Amino acid sequence: QLQVVESGGGWVQPGGSLRLSCSTSGATLDGYAIGWFRQAPGKEREGVACYSNNGGSSHHADSVVGRFTISKDNANNTVYLQMNSLKPEDTADYYCAVGSLAGFRLCVLAAHVYDYWGRGTQVTISS
Repeated sequence: QLQVVESGGGWVQPGGSLRLSCSTSGATLDGYAIGWFRQAPGKEREGVACYSNNGGSSHHADSVVGRFTISKDNANNTVYLQMNSLKPEDTADYYCAVGSLAGFRLCVLAAHVYDYWGRGTQVTISS
């Protein structure tokens, strides 16, 4: 059974940076699409960024374009979400999700297509 683990959350001041990590046990990330999602208190879950199952493309939500970057380190079986220029509205629990996305040429920021989820890591942006 594939298990997903996130790390790297914490508190930073507005304008600061954090890097989240996502790794798996039970299977490697090869051939899987990876998505980062977030959920703020009282709000719906939101897709942030994703990486396609063939490693050929990534996609970032409009709200984070130019500030967040998803990347994959195959050697370390880890996907990163580099978050720069953080804003208070980025405060949320961040979740990594993994799925085969069979039949998808590109990744998508739709939670229901991902099969495996981590427990989340909390990110707080405040002064």
